[in-house]
Amino acid sequence: MSRPQVVFFGTGPVAAESLKLLTEWADIEAVITKPKPAHHKGSFPVLEIAEELKLTVLEVTDKKSLHELIQTNPVKSRLGILIDFGIIVSQDVIDYFADGIINSHFSILPEWRGADPISFSILSGQDMTGVSIMRVTAGLDEGPLLGYGEQPLDGSETTPVLTERLIDLSDALLKNQIPLYITDDLVVAPQSSTGRAASYSRKLSKADSTLDFSKPADQLANEVRAFIEWPKSRAAIGGKDVVITTAHVIPGTGTAGDIWQEAKQFGFYTSHGIFVIDTLKPAGKGDMSAAAFLSGYKI
Repeated sequence: MSRPQVVFFGTGPVAAESLKLLTEWADIEAVITKPKPAHHKGSFPVLEIAEELKLTVLEVTDKKSLHELIQTNPVKSRLGILIDFGIIVSQDVIDYFADGIINSHFSILPEWRGADPISFSILSGQDMTGVSIMRVTAGLDEGPLLGYGEQPLDGSETTPVLTERLIDLSDALLKNQIPLYITDDLVVAPQSSTGRAASYSRKLSKADSTLDFSKPADQLANEVRAFIEWPKSRAAIGGKDVVITTAHVIPGTGTAGDIWQEAKQFGFYTSHGIFVIDTLKPAGKGDMSAAAFLSGYKI
């Protein structure tokens, strides 16, 4: 079978990795992405990969500029693939493509529709997530499914680790399902066919980084894993601002927010269980063990 020709919509780091994999089995007519902001000093991986692979880049900043771009008839492909784009796509853009736009969403829809399904899969403590290949519609992540794949969770995954696994799963699903979809050999199904209840994620904010010890300890441990890259998990210990990088939970009762300490271990009592800190970063310092922190700081 010949390689499908598609237009790729994507902006973030997940989009960049997905684009790289997509080029191995599909022809990319153009990459539609956001421009690098003037104040951005780090890498902007979608643009870098597109330049490296000599792909045509079309830049848009918002829903309006995307609409205006499409009015200029910039591409001829019948199909778009959208991953980690960050811009709402209007119906006229969807209708521009004869075969529509396909989105790879990193949850088993209708579970965790919205901006951050990976973090919320970890936060919820669930034992299974996955990737859904969806036909884009005007509703928020409400389109019918070409298919989905499952990814078991064992409770140790961080957001970066789970993201890498889901990127690989996404590419395998797209590689299998897109050719069948193009030739009408695949029947799309409503999201209700997965047997999952609808739930919604949201964009995380800096306010999410403050650990609240009135929550159960296992919820806080999930936050540490989910927020490891951003917004991180922060607390004040012995008058020092620290970022918790790994933690675990043990049984125990005490006043929520009080320090718990035993030998070279320490943590906090919570509303349910003890949140034990394994490694942490004091402000201006590198990652260190709880024992090393205890030897250098008073709590």
